[in-house]
Amino acid sequence: PFVAPHSFTGEDVIEIHCHGGLNILRAVLNLTYKHGARPAERGEFTKRAFLNKKMDLSQAEAVLDMIEAKTETFALKSANNLSGTLYNFIEKIRKQIFDLLSKIIAGIDFPEDVAEVKYDLITSELQNAIEQIDTILKNAQSSNILRQVIKIAILGRPNVGKSSLFNNLLSQKRAIVTEIAGTTRDTIQETIDIEGLSATLIDTAGIRDAKDRVEQIGIEKAKEMLNVADVILYVVDGSKELDEEDEKLANTIKNKKTLAIINKCDLKPRANENILKEKFGEVFKISAKENQGIDTLKEKLYNMVIDSSALSSQVMLTNARHIHIVKQALSLTEQALNTINMGVTIDLLALDIKNIWLKLGEITGENNTESIIDEIFMKFCLGK
Repeated sequence: PFVAPHSFTGEDVIEIHCHGGLNILRAVLNLTYKHGARPAERGEFTKRAFLNKKMDLSQAEAVLDMIEAKTETFALKSANNLSGTLYNFIEKIRKQIFDLLSKIIAGIDFPEDVAEVKYDLITSELQNAIEQIDTILKNAQSSNILRQVIKIAILGRPNVGKSSLFNNLLSQKRAIVTEIAGTTRDTIQETIDIEGLSATLIDTAGIRDAKDRVEQIGIEKAKEMLNVADVILYVVDGSKELDEEDEKLANTIKNKKTLAIINKCDLKPRANENILKEKFGEVFKISAKENQGIDTLKEKLYNMVIDSSALSSQVMLTNARHIHIVKQALSLTEQALNTINMGVTIDLLALDIKNIWLKLGEITGENNTESIIDEIFMKFCLGK
């Protein structure tokens, strides 16, 4: 037994551990139903913990974020929020807003005893709030990327080493590699973890003018990846000179988020890397066959999509709802600053400042309706 209020939910809880096979487990479960028990609803244990004030709403949502985390990095950031990191950060801002609001209201209600708050002080406090809100919003993009799975497509002409690079990044021989141009006829996808970044790596057919109908279909699929990939690894054969077909493909993708890669650097170099530098800025030389430059490529790929400074911050918005609310709070704060410049009366300004305080309270659950809370916990799996 776990006696209230020291259990996870804050209520009296009993855990039943029994030995045996499925039939015994089913018999024990049916016996509990007979005596009034029922299956837990989605997220009910965590919801009860929230309602019994064992955790705030941001911590409750962090439980779900941890469950759904695709990488260790995102799980750790979610664990920080579960421990109260985000709650403490938001409550610090709310306290500053509340203290400012209290001074303003006191000056309005008791003008003979309390001096009216100067607009310079209000401006300074609101600007300070904006700076703090900006701090966590800067991390939001990295949070979104860590929460999702990005698509990385390997593109290039036939026989440049795309499949070898694909296998090397996966650390397994997943794609067939031969000296025959056009070996890859279809897209091949595998999920990889690059330093905590979850990604779908896509090997594609070599792009060229092909007469074979099957190869043509593969090439069409490869071109489709241009529209769905978040990052493109454009591979060329460093042992051959770049020709018009190479430049044509490079021009097609130069405005997309692309890493230009010269493969086969273990062979005599012939590719003119200056052409690629003009289009992509930076060129990476690797040998997929000899495993040269792969670690550097992974590091660059990671830094290309993730802001490392964001990950060094203890506070991160790991939830899309939180990001939306913080953006609204930022807008309300900027709106309050604008009203000061417009010369609005201080009593109306107090209403704007109160709205900021209330909006931030939606993150911790202090100002949420029952329907919103129910919607949040319906995203959980059964129990939890």
